[in-house]
Amino acid sequence: MDCIFCKILKGDIPCNKVFEDDSFIAILDAFPGNEGHVLIIPKSHYENIFDIDEQTLKNAYGLAQKVAFALKSSLGAEDINILQNNGELAGQTVNHFHIHVLPRYKDDKVIIKSEPVEIEKNKIEQIRQNIEKNINI
Repeated sequence: MDCIFCKILKGDIPCNKVFEDDSFIAILDAFPGNEGHVLIIPKSHYENIFDIDEQTLKNAYGLAQKVAFALKSSLGAEDINILQNNGELAGQTVNHFHIHVLPRYKDDKVIIKSEPVEIEKNKIEQIRQNIEKNINI
């Protein structure tokens, strides 16, 4: 497997680890968007949110919350972005599920933005019905 995160987990590539347990590693991003940018990586290889099991996903977001608190208390981050990309069009560049915990500081240079799109009312209802019909809970 040619996954950079799997190589980090095996110890083949060095990293700046901030946390590790039996299921996850949390590391400083090698190409950070801001000071203290942390990646939460499951030790098992899951490509994206469509591949990961629900319990591991819940545990990953629980860890993201703990990391967010640590960033606020240790680095003085004012706010936090929690980001998770799935697929190339969504900005995923490493095909191993991971969560970005991005600390935010006053006047930082981070830009996370999308432009609103206009959708006709009848189309909104059609979209709503399709989503409702396909949610498997």
